[in-house]
Amino acid sequence: MTARLIDFQQEDEAPRWRAINDDVMGGVSRGNMRGEDGVGVFSGELSLEHGGGFASVRREPEAFALDDVSGLRLYVRGDGRRYQLRVYSNQLIEGAAYRAVFQTRAGEWQRVTLPWHEFEAVFRGRRLEDAPSLDPGTIHQVGFLTVDRRSGPFRLEVAWLETLGTDDEGRIW
Repeated sequence: MTARLIDFQQEDEAPRWRAINDDVMGGVSRGNMRGEDGVGVFSGELSLEHGGGFASVRREPEAFALDDVSGLRLYVRGDGRRYQLRVYSNQLIEGAAYRAVFQTRAGEWQRVTLPWHEFEAVFRGRRLEDAPSLDPGTIHQVGFLTVDRRSGPFRLEVAWLETLGTDDEGRIW
């Protein structure tokens, strides 16, 4: 059974997100999340100046009950750029995350299905080779990041995130 985890139709959803951009490392990119007509809009401008090139947002921490689900599904409309859904777990060191990469089609709403096996552990853009496999029961925070090394504006609209289930034969739905 699927369940809606995050729904930007809820007026209190967009204020629960905060920006973490490359200025923490000397860059000048900017991005944020705001609510707009019932969707969350992750937007801003990427800059490669001063060694920068990423923008991200994270939702405030919450104890998600994801032990019995197969992954996450997003309903998004992008700009043709590649994005990452990141999940944060106490399995990893502070600042590290499990990421799943997805490609958007400019101006088109799409459902993006991300089973847990597509998430890989990363820290500052590098894979953590010795990290444990993601245990969904330990996820306490989610976020989005763009880091495609192309300067300029970006925009990702997010309607919702929901859980994925599986049938008796292991097929995801």
